[in-house]
Amino acid sequence: MTQLSVIVYGRDVQGLLGPCLDSVAGQLPPDAELVTAAVGEFALEAAQGRGGTVVTLPAGTSDADARAAGAERASGTWLWFVHAKDRLPAGAPRILLDRLAEVAETADRGRVDVVVADHVRSTWRTTGASGADAWRLARVGRRDLPAADAPDLLRVRPLLGNRALRAAFWHEHRAELTAADTTAAAAVAEQFTARAALILAERVACLEQVVVEVRELRPQSLPPVTPGQRYGYVAAYEGLHRLMELREAPVRPRAVLYDLMATETMRIVARETMPDEVAREFFHRASAAARRLRPQGHRQPAGLEGVRRRLLEEDAYPRYRAFQSANRKRRAARTAVRRGRKQFGAKVRDVRYRRALREPVDPGLAVFSAYWDRGVACNPAAIAAKLAELAPHVRPVWVVSSAAEPLLPPGTDHVVPGTRRYWEVMARAAYLVNNVNFPNAVVKRPEAVHVQTHHGTPLKKMGLDQFPYPTASRGLDFDALLDRVDKWDYSVSANSHSTRMWEHAYPSRYVSLDHGYPRNDVYYTADAAAVRAVRDRLGLAPGRRAVLYAPTHRDYEAAWTPRLDLAALAERLGDDTVLLVRGHYFYGGAASPLAGLRRSGRVIDVSAYDPVEELALASDALVTDYSSIMFDYANLDRPILVYADDWETYARTRGVYFDLLAEPPGHVARSQEELTELLAGDAWRDEASAKVRDRFRRRFCEFDDGHAAERVVRRVFLGEPEEALPPVVPVESRTPAPTPEEATR
Repeated sequence: MTQLSVIVYGRDVQGLLGPCLDSVAGQLPPDAELVTAAVGEFALEAAQGRGGTVVTLPAGTSDADARAAGAERASGTWLWFVHAKDRLPAGAPRILLDRLAEVAETADRGRVDVVVADHVRSTWRTTGASGADAWRLARVGRRDLPAADAPDLLRVRPLLGNRALRAAFWHEHRAELTAADTTAAAAVAEQFTARAALILAERVACLEQVVVEVRELRPQSLPPVTPGQRYGYVAAYEGLHRLMELREAPVRPRAVLYDLMATETMRIVARETMPDEVAREFFHRASAAARRLRPQGHRQPAGLEGVRRRLLEEDAYPRYRAFQSANRKRRAARTAVRRGRKQFGAKVRDVRYRRALREPVDPGLAVFSAYWDRGVACNPAAIAAKLAELAPHVRPVWVVSSAAEPLLPPGTDHVVPGTRRYWEVMARAAYLVNNVNFPNAVVKRPEAVHVQTHHGTPLKKMGLDQFPYPTASRGLDFDALLDRVDKWDYSVSANSHSTRMWEHAYPSRYVSLDHGYPRNDVYYTADAAAVRAVRDRLGLAPGRRAVLYAPTHRDYEAAWTPRLDLAALAERLGDDTVLLVRGHYFYGGAASPLAGLRRSGRVIDVSAYDPVEELALASDALVTDYSSIMFDYANLDRPILVYADDWETYARTRGVYFDLLAEPPGHVARSQEELTELLAGDAWRDEASAKVRDRFRRRFCEFDDGHAAERVVRRVFLGEPEEALPPVVPVESRTPAPTPEEATR
């Protein structure tokens, strides 16, 4: 039985139909079919010989009619409309079919009519740029629900290529789905159908993976937009609102649709070129629609957007143009001032830096930085501390942001980026140590040694390996990244897994220092007094169990969405358990969901507590999801629990190097209920968890034994050969720091 009909429709725009059909026909599984609704003679020629069913349509047939003709010849349970200019990435049909199979298994909750997926877009100059949809889709996850319960799905780019429609649903609602004004542009008609499908669907499911590459053609290569097509844009939104009224949609989806209409119509007026009389009439029609369709009680946004909305609803076109002109002049003036200051500052900086680069390298000067200049932390901090002990003739200077200056330990010699001394130090230092990368402008002098310490063992894909994952690599300049990597002389590694991953994620000529992570030395050198001291600072009474909860950042989320009800978890675990909650450093400040938690008895926000290694020493167990803290914590040989409620989503959007569920450091919980049950009894520290933790430690704590910093200092700063360094102590022969229970005996 055919499950999926891929309907390629439209005319052969700029010769792209052939590549589109090749991308489909070359990877269709047996339970899928290809239907080509070819418009015009050239399209028919391109379609012949590529298999599937070909429906011939005369030149001038609209995209909407071509889609309908293709759907009539399709036999699949699901319809997937792909425009002739677009193409399918490798594996896309199978990915979509697998999701459709999952949807079929949940039919008892109601019929799923639409599956919405992610996409990438390409232009004549860029390939595979991601949009902003992945995090919206991922927040819905593997649930299926009415679109009214996830109104943000209306903000997903309205394409038919990024969604599959149940064939029965299409035929039942064809008139409503294709009711866009026939004078509207083809793109507007497609947008109408894509959003109408969400409004009319009984239930909607999501797929956060990319299934289509959308080709965005140069506007200059397309026929000009007629006035009627402009006005059809407003009419299409009015039609969508009518559908919502007929479906008695609640306020939230109506408000989202209203905001989309207002924002997009104002964007057209502001950015697109059209005769003044057409712009005036478009504005007038949009104004009438905005007044009529604004949901009751809906508030206008603040700031400039709110001003624009009010002018739109008042039909104040002349005032809007005056406002737009004044705002453009203000922006231009501010931009000119900023550009002038920036150019002047850059010239001064360049002169000073180039002058300093002509000075000899100072063999007694080492520059340290961590976490994008956040302060003294991580592997660089451990190396600097050991450097003071073994090579006191080398003086460390830390690079810290102005915001981090007040948090520095007293007496720390430091520079702030961009200052005069900063560029002098960067130019003359013999050693530069960082756990990320120094700025692109930093020149690699032949006499200088750059040490990349990294800041975790990689579970998620890194560097060049992020390329196939547009959600994670958004905005990443891979050429600039490789330029920075080429400056490395040494790359510090904690285990063979990391060494291998860095080799293909960051390919260059650096030497891998398989010496362990210096920041993890403390897990073998701390004594009972040190453990007690940290617990005292945190206010943890002897005998109370401390569980460190440290979730990681998710690329598909715009902001941190807590995945645990911490108050409920603490209540279930009782007074004898304290949750130490550490949010990822990407989510610091008042915007953190933990901002109101700062200290509330059984739940303590320790997001601002440094170093994190002390929190690990003070805790009896770790709960994390996919954070690299698990690899470091495993050195303590204490229980680790993985809370993996969205593992599939995380793995697909970020990419991972191994299956954490198959090789975990301890028990895995897929829901809060499972996690609570593990922590409420004794399972969190049972023999089964100890057994998998032992395997995990042998693989990922391979080089960590308490002497990593010493090995790095002796090799890099003192020039000692590999054979003269302290040998790595085998995992089975190591003695980690005492547990809190052992420290209080």
